[in-house]
Amino acid sequence: MTTVQALDFASYPLHVNLLVFACAAGAVWLAGTRVVDYADQLARATGIGGGMIGLVLLGGITSLPEIAVGVSAAWSGLPALAVNNLVGGIAMQKAILAATDGFIGRQALTVIAASPSLLLQCGFSIFMLVIVAMAIVAGDSPLGPVGWWAWALPLAYIVSVWVISASRATPAWQPRAVPGDAGAADSEQPEASGASGVALRSVALGIAVAGAGIFVAGFVLSATADALAEQTGLGANFVGAALLALATSLPELSTVIAAMRLRRYEMAIGDIMGTSMFNLLLIFLVDAIYSGPPVLGQAGTFSLFAVLLCILMSTIYLVGLVERNNRTIARFGIDSLLILLVYGGGMLLLFRMR
Repeated sequence: MTTVQALDFASYPLHVNLLVFACAAGAVWLAGTRVVDYADQLARATGIGGGMIGLVLLGGITSLPEIAVGVSAAWSGLPALAVNNLVGGIAMQKAILAATDGFIGRQALTVIAASPSLLLQCGFSIFMLVIVAMAIVAGDSPLGPVGWWAWALPLAYIVSVWVISASRATPAWQPRAVPGDAGAADSEQPEASGASGVALRSVALGIAVAGAGIFVAGFVLSATADALAEQTGLGANFVGAALLALATSLPELSTVIAAMRLRRYEMAIGDIMGTSMFNLLLIFLVDAIYSGPPVLGQAGTFSLFAVLLCILMSTIYLVGLVERNNRTIARFGIDSLLILLVYGGGMLLLFRMR
């Protein structure tokens, strides 16, 4: 079982594949860290809000490993690996956001960054996940190169981005400031006046180079994960939903941490929500490349449980953004702690289901 024929990682020893996997993951991490710096410069230079930058730009760029893995796995006739990586990545990214909540400490992340735009992003993420769950339960039939249900995903994504973009003109409330952290409430406001010297061409080039690095490293991650699934006996389902999802989520981890340090909290959440929606959109691409029947029609109970886990985690964030409970435990918001517990329990059940 190989993903890239020219690089038969299955023929390499286990320790070599682990080393290559770690190096590729490190490359993804470094490139992801650079991307958020460029995104912050772009947001300040153009006046575009951090939430929209996170949703569209960071969400797309940090999904490049998933694109590489999805294309490679679908081309190799492994739709289960592709779908489970995409869905597992969504759950992993929600857990990453919850884990980084401790960087703030004084208030819960969902209190500081709450905004109508983020509420919509979370709601539309759940909407697209429900479409995938319905497709798995009901089955899918081909309509041209992809299945009926897969066609609904790009339509839902386009509508989601349009509605979220339009909502920025009518904000319902402002994020709460962190006590003792002057300027935190204004951290998402554009600062175009201070960015007049920013060379947009240089920023765009930097984003392109970092994105290319993430994409190439993503292909290597796919190839080595495929070999590791065979060599360790864990199986493609669990490797896709756990190990590969962790590796391809490293850009989100690096960008979220970098955004937190810059106090761009809305950008951090927007990156995670945007990546979740973009991952689901990629199911359409996987279905188009795969030569067999519709991929969602072949997904089983393992994939369905992973999708339901993502819906549960997204719903917890949605409730947190609406309720805005300011209580923290061990520097974490209550919703973030609940997310981590749900993710841990879900991974244990998925391991048993593999």
